[in-house]
Amino acid sequence: MTRKDHIILGVHITDRIKHVTEIQRLFTEYGCNIKTRLGLHEASDTVCSPNGLVLLEMIGDNHTCFELMYKLNQVEGVECQKMVFDHD
Repeated sequence: MTRKDHIILGVHITDRIKHVTEIQRLFTEYGCNIKTRLGLHEASDTVCSPNGLVLLEMIGDNHTCFELMYKLNQVEGVECQKMVFDHD
């Protein structure tokens, strides 16, 4: 893969309140490689879901992007998957 790849990480978080400290620490550590961050969770006037999904648009070298994915997958209650779009 080359730097022309467009990498999106999908981060599914269960019990997001419990795991927020470690996840936010990693987002901060790799903050210079996160171009866009979009958080999604079920919310209304009466409910706020403990689960969530964060989409990360990554920049920088592929190794660093996949290193973040690996570290996120080491956090209990987190599943991180990648989407890679090749722009030849």
